[in-house]
Amino acid sequence: MSQSNHYPPPSGFSHHEDDQLRARLNQVAEKITRPDFLAGQGLGNELGFWIFDYAPEHELQVRAYLNFLPSLMARQHPDIKMAQVNLLEVLKDYLTERGFLDKAIAMQKSKGDAALLKALRGPLHMDKFAPYLIRHSLSHEPDIVLLTGVGSLWPMVRAHSLLNALHGPLGHKPLVLFYPGRYDGQTMSLFKRIESNNYYRAFALVP
Repeated sequence: MSQSNHYPPPSGFSHHEDDQLRARLNQVAEKITRPDFLAGQGLGNELGFWIFDYAPEHELQVRAYLNFLPSLMARQHPDIKMAQVNLLEVLKDYLTERGFLDKAIAMQKSKGDAALLKALRGPLHMDKFAPYLIRHSLSHEPDIVLLTGVGSLWPMVRAHSLLNALHGPLGHKPLVLFYPGRYDGQTMSLFKRIESNNYYRAFALVP
């Protein structure tokens, strides 16, 4: 990519680890605009799901990059339709539409987290939430789907459960999950502390 395509480093990118993150972020646009990526090719019989993992302490830097990415895509790749889905915003809209949001907030205050999680187990089952996400955020048939905010939803929504639920409906449509934790190609560890179920059907976007 030309230098103009690079993400300008915000304040805080002075240490080596931060420089490594910026170098990885500067590969994202190139990766997701390749013809083979958009076509879901080169994956054998696997689906086109990808994960960009990062240290949770770099959350603000990644958010800043994701705010920068749409303008880059509009300028350099106006023919590619990209959906950037903030899962926390989708969850709030979903609970509001079903009349649960105010009740959920009141329950959390009066009865605590455990009671709230038990009450939301049914409404937030992936058989309900995943189809809503598709109707709510992907009805315009984007070419690429970027999912963010998964750390904000834990433990109400688990990343591996959501990705498994989206596999069938999305097929080979490229999807990238921005994941504040570690993904080693098999196991997801949110915040590098909370182990998740094994997940074998995603690829590291930028190792």
